[in-house]
This record gives sequence, structure tokens and C-alpha cells, in this order.
Amino acid sequence: MTTLTLTISALTVPASLDADDAADFRAYGELNRFICDEAVGLPDIAPDAAQMLAAWQDGTDTLQTGFVARAGDDIVGMITISYPQEEDAHAAEVDLLVPQEHWGRGVEDALLALAETEARAHGRSLLQTWTLHRPIESDRMIVPNTGWGRIPATALSDALSARGYAFEQVERNSEFDLRSDPTALRAMLGAATAAAGPDYRVHQWLAPTPAEFRAGYAAILARLSTDAPSGDMDFAAEEWDADRVVRRERRLTSAGQTLSVVVVEHVPSGDLVAYNELLVGADPRGVTHQLGTLVSGDHRGHRLGTVVKCANLLSWRELVPTSPTVSTFNAEENRPMLGINEAIGFVAVSYAGAWQKRI
Repeated sequence: MTTLTLTISALTVPASLDADDAADFRAYGELNRFICDEAVGLPDIAPDAAQMLAAWQDGTDTLQTGFVARAGDDIVGMITISYPQEEDAHAAEVDLLVPQEHWGRGVEDALLALAETEARAHGRSLLQTWTLHRPIESDRMIVPNTGWGRIPATALSDALSARGYAFEQVERNSEFDLRSDPTALRAMLGAATAAAGPDYRVHQWLAPTPAEFRAGYAAILARLSTDAPSGDMDFAAEEWDADRVVRRERRLTSAGQTLSVVVVEHVPSGDLVAYNELLVGADPRGVTHQLGTLVSGDHRGHRLGTVVKCANLLSWRELVPTSPTVSTFNAEENRPMLGINEAIGFVAVSYAGAWQKRI
């Protein structure tokens, strides 16, 4: 194929999506969803421009940057680069968005090379990115360094491998049918609650988080960056406090989204030791996204993962009865959490590959 002559410019972050300079950011939202649809047939796993804008406007916790590649007047690809703002963070997260019709024409190479240059300029020594894959068998299946799971090779995975990225981990994307009979969910919740016993108490709220829970919620959110299985992906421990909880929820709900949180309190200590989050966009008929789920390591074995998941799903059916499904991602080696998902009724619909490169 003919190599394209490219013009690459910075992605403008507008004050609003109605602003005169918002066209490229709106195009970013559309391209993000298009790529997910093209890759795995699931456009709704990608947030739209309205849902992403607040995170780009507030770089307190993560600085977001992006670049737009054009051939003439046509957008032929984009790349975004995210920089966690912890003092010891040395990785940048990259998302390459190039439609299949433009692959092999120099777009992906130009954007990946730019990402490496930008990451170095921001003092980063590691790039991390994720690829999407259909749940199919192909002639070329690739296995991550964890040894858990495998995915079909794609043009993007080939390009990353050729540029020196290591394939570290497979994440399973699963969906749960919210229209299914809830009888089994209720039974699972009852059995898990009884097994947990009186030392554990469930709390639930819709964002914003009540002031009395913010510090405890911040502490359990911080553990996700260190406790969740991540293979050899090199993540800095995230720093959380009550103010960061407020900022995060402001970003997550800025475009009319609804966020439901279920936590478990360890009554003797008062600590929050497990949590689950469900998020849906302004249109309640859309796909619900399960965000974080975690049980603190020293409280595992009490069926608290089942408690928080089932409690939130049952409540969600009443809160958002028009949402058809819940989508979630879990590491393939995280068998305890995947076991809970499978028992609840989650079914694999796609996979993601996690890659990283030292620069």
C-alpha cells in the first residue's frame, strides 16, 4: 500500500464539546468507539467524547495528551498518551487508534514513534498499551509472559511486537445479562453473606461518596494498583485520599453518568475491605461498566467478592432497569474473581492484550 504523507498535530482539549475548537475531540470520541467496533464488535466498551472530556480537562491525577494524524484534510489515526502523576511513576499509557483501512501506510509507525519521543520528554522510561481481540481461535495464537490465556494475533499486536513491546498479560472481557432471572443472584448473595458472618457489613451509595466513607474508600481504591494481578506490567502504587475520590467521581459523573458503589466494612476495625463499582452513561439504556472490584488480601476467603458483586448487580437492576448488560475486564490469571463472575453468569465476549516496552 502507498505510504501516506502525514500531518500530525496535538489534540486540542476544548472547554466544552460545543466550543469552536472541539471538532477534533468529538472526532476522537467517535474514532475510539469505531476502533472498538471494528476490532471486536463492541463499540460500547469505549467511552464517548462527553464521558472523557472531564478527565482530559483535569490533569491532577493523570495528565492526558493526544495527537491527530491527517492525510490532507482526513483524519487517518490518533494516539493518546496518559501520564500518571505519582512521584515515582515512570510509565506512560498509550492508546493507538488507526482504522484498518489505513494500516500498513505508515500511520501506526509514525504515531508509535511520536509516543516514544513524547514519553521520554515527560521523563518516562516505559510505555504500556492494550490490544483488543475477538474470542476466536486463529492460525496464529499468542501467549503472554504470564502463561495465562491466549489471543489471536492482529495487525496491531504484530506492529507492537515488531517495535519491541513485550506481551505481558491477557484480560478477559465478560458480559452479564441484566435481564436474566435474578433468583440465582439472590441465592448467591444470601449464602455469601451468611458465610462472611457478622464481622462484615455492607454499605452502598450512589456517587458522590458520603464524606464519612471517603477516606476508607480512598484506602481500598489505592490497593487496586498493587493488589490486582498484573503479571509483569510495571505500575506505580497509586496515591489516594478523600480529595482524589471527589475529583475522580466528578470526572466519572460529569456527563450525567450514574455510579453505584458497594463496599464491605470490617466491623471490628472499621476498615473498608472490599468494593465493587457499576457505571452507566447519561443514557440508561446503554451498557453498564463494572469498574473496580477488589477484596483486600488479608480479608480474602470470606466470600466478600461475591457479596459486593451480587449486592451491586441486584440493586442496579432496580436503579437502572433499562441497561441490558454489564461489561467487565479481569486478568486471566485472576481465577478467584473469574470464578465468581462465571458463577454469577458472566460470559467472555472479547479479550485484551497488555503490552509494555522499556524506552
